[in-house]
Amino acid sequence: MKHRAEQPDVPVGMSAQAPKNSACRILLVDDDHDLRSLNAALLVQSGYRVDTAGDGASGWRALKADHYDVLITDNTMPGVTGLELIKKLRSEDMTLPVIMASGTEPTEELMQNPWLHIDAMLPKPYTITELVKTVGKVLHKSGPARK
Repeated sequence: MKHRAEQPDVPVGMSAQAPKNSACRILLVDDDHDLRSLNAALLVQSGYRVDTAGDGASGWRALKADHYDVLITDNTMPGVTGLELIKKLRSEDMTLPVIMASGTEPTEELMQNPWLHIDAMLPKPYTITELVKTVGKVLHKSGPARK
């Protein structure tokens, strides 16, 4: 059975798949429901197709089931952390670009494990503009991702 990630809580009247960047699929993983919903809605409004997951384990299932162009993940989450999710991703040779949007940056572990390769850090709190700009830069730099 194919797993579907959560769909973002999109405000009434807003399409879950806006046309501007419709080829670009984002998986947004964050345990904070309100922040996850807000960020998903903002990215959808910017034209991206967005799936969400409330924790690292759900995010991993989504990554295994579908193709995404970028992963945005929090680090500090119960169960599977963002860093552990990235380790799983890289150990499966997935070259998906990663943005870590978190209040905690695992600097020491990233320095010890450069193979984890995070494309961008987005320290919380961040602005809407910073979020959208960071996603655009990472996607532009990396081109279409392949599983």
